[in-house]
Amino acid sequence: MVQAYILIQTEVGKATTVAETIAKIPGVIQAEDVTGPYDVIVRAQADTVDDLGRMVVARIQQVEGITRTLTCPVVHL
Repeated sequence: MVQAYILIQTEVGKATTVAETIAKIPGVIQAEDVTGPYDVIVRAQADTVDDLGRMVVARIQQVEGITRTLTCPVVHL
């Protein structure tokens, strides 16, 4: 199982709607709107890195109102 934090920038005024929409995507553990340089932070999981990438590109980045994403895989050192 691979987990990652996905940092999302949205159009002005869209953070809450984006977070609510993303929270419904299978594999998303949590989606919260936040303040700072990013508007939404998501914790997601998938079976493989490739599956995670597909989720981000095919599902998350397709949500209306998103302008940019940054995916940060969780590592256990």
